Amino acid sequence: MARVSGKTDADRQLRQLGEEIRVRRKSVGLSQEALAADAGIDRSHMGKIERGERNVTLLNVIKIAAALQCKASEILAEAGM
Repeated sequence: MARVSGKTDADRQLRQLGEEIRVRRKSVGLSQEALAADAGIDRSHMGKIERGERNVTLLNVIKIAAALQCKASEILAEAGM
């Protein structure tokens, strides 16, 4: 992976994914806590996902998408993946 300013492409992608999840969560009016509960993910872990601090599994992306009533592929596409 190429390093840019001490960050890898993977770091950038995780931040973009987290930002897309945050934007969608806010657009449907859910708190981070409510989204985490609906997706069956610990709230603190959800915060780390949204900040791009955790490498989220595909299963968790699917759970988050279901809680946001969209497809995982839509979230991934909007995040540039």
